[in-house]
Amino acid sequence: MTTHRRPATEEEARALASGVRVRILRLCLDESLTNKEIAGKLGANPATVLHHVRKLVDTGFLVAEASRKGPRGSTEIPYRSTGKSWEMDIHESGVRGGAQALLDAFLEEIKLTDVEDALLWRLGPRLNDRDREELVARLTVLFDEIAARPPSPDGTPFSLFFAMHRDPGR
Repeated sequence: MTTHRRPATEEEARALASGVRVRILRLCLDESLTNKEIAGKLGANPATVLHHVRKLVDTGFLVAEASRKGPRGSTEIPYRSTGKSWEMDIHESGVRGGAQALLDAFLEEIKLTDVEDALLWRLGPRLNDRDREELVARLTVLFDEIAARPPSPDGTPFSLFFAMHRDPGR
């Protein structure tokens, strides 16, 4: 169980400061995908996606698997997420943009689903520092527990996004 994450290096934080890269990691979580397959799922240019894939490979967030024969005899390289991003805290790196990248990835992904089928909660608590720290600690333990579970072979893929922010309107 990972309740204490290490700070991301500057290079790692910069790699995760892109909503596209965060989405690539999610796409390659359950299955290995080639650059062309990733580009197709993102509706993006394969050359642009390759730039992002290389950055993720260079920083250890994606790993290249054994090459395989593709259509027309071409050689394809599938990529798989390593899960490394869950082990670190991007907020302590000093690099800005990581939180925005997570939000951008979430907003793009939620557009692809029927939001009426999503479970949504909204709560407006008033917390002192101790209460906030307790809530964050409990949620961290829960999220780490879920992340550590092996995927169910017959399971349905879900995405979980949690945001806690100061409420400037109150």
